[in-house]
Parts: sequence; C-alpha cells; structure tokens
Amino acid sequence: MNENWKRELRDAARPEKIEVLSRFFKCGPGEYGEGDRFIGLTVPDNRAISKKYHDASLDEIASMLDEEIHEFRLAALLALVAKFGRERDSTRQSEIVTFYLDHAERINNWDLVDLSAPQILGRWMLDNPSPTLLDTLSENPCLWRQRIAIVATLMLIKSRRLDDTMRLAERYLTHPHPLIHKATGWMLREAGKRDISRLREFLSLHSSRIPRTTLRYAIEKMSPDERRLWLYRK
Repeated sequence: MNENWKRELRDAARPEKIEVLSRFFKCGPGEYGEGDRFIGLTVPDNRAISKKYHDASLDEIASMLDEEIHEFRLAALLALVAKFGRERDSTRQSEIVTFYLDHAERINNWDLVDLSAPQILGRWMLDNPSPTLLDTLSENPCLWRQRIAIVATLMLIKSRRLDDTMRLAERYLTHPHPLIHKATGWMLREAGKRDISRLREFLSLHSSRIPRTTLRYAIEKMSPDERRLWLYRK
C-alpha cells in the first residue's frame, strides 16, 4: 500500500515549492527543522490523497512516519487523523492515541503537530480527561511533545474547558523556544474567544513574565486600544 501512497503524493507534488517550504519550515543548519526534506506538496493535496488511506495499518503508518520526506510524515498523520475520526470503539481509539504518542519524535515540525494533536489527542481527551498526561508531555525535554501538549488543548477550549490550557500556559511562561511561545499565545487567544474574562485574568496575573510573542498572539482579537494597553503593561 505504501508504495502506491507515496507514488500518488509524488505525482501531486510541485517541485518548484521545495525551496520555499524548506525556508518556511526552518530546515537550514542549526534550525529546528534541520535536515528535513520536501517534495513540494500542498496540505490540501496531501489531505485529499491521504484520507483515502485511513484503512492503512498502524505498521504501514509507522513506516510512513519513518520517512525522511516531510510530506510523507504529514500524510501518515493525516491518515491517522482520518482513522481516529472513523473509529467508534474506545479501545481502538486508545490504541491510536498510544501509537501517536509513541511516535511523537517523528511528529517533528510545527505543522505536523498542529494538524494532528487536536484531532487525535485533543478529541480523545474530550471523553478521557488526562491532566497528568498533558503535564508529562509538557515536562518532556522533546520540543514536539511540549507543543503537542498545549496544541491538543484546542479541542478542550472549543468545549469551554480552559483549565488545562491555562495551567500549561503558566508553565510555559519561562519556556525558551519561540515555537512554544507562538503555540501558547494561539491557545490563549482561542480561550479568550470563549471566555475573555479568563484571558484577561491570566494576562493580569502574568503580564510581567509573559513572553512578548505569546502576548501578541494572545491579544490579537482584542480591540486596538486594549492591545496597546496590554503591550504597554508588558
């Protein structure tokens, strides 16, 4: 199955996009995506192809995750998202979540995290709340596990369950990496759409410590006057 899958992905690729994607996902020496390789495939094209492979076995998906090509790893995750979305058996859902977390080191760029963590781990946590799991992920030295933890809370936010997001956001106030600052600010902004008073409370408590990038993302949907107020307080 995987050879046909990869062939379809290659056939839809646009090689002229390779250089742009390599710069965008920071694949140069010393950057967080160092060594990642691209074939020039857009996400919509990848999703259209890979959702057809939702019946791929976990072994086949694992094989795709082991590929050096970025879009092949994304394809594996998009198929896994489709597989999880079709699964109604709670035991099988748990197996998919376990598989996902066992392969987190291969979910090794921000788009791979963002297009899979809410739809797999986040959806699972709607029925299986697991603050301990999120805490464990956030404390892991792997940057991608840390980002998975905060981005997965997007599904909880959409159900107006904000406690996990706020707890992790507080923990990440001293995090050194911009990818965590951006993800945290994004989740705070989404939380603010559901409960603006909760966001304002968080910002009031932590305005002196919050990374500026996190703050800018968090206040993006506020009025210009209120944004200036929070930036001034920073």
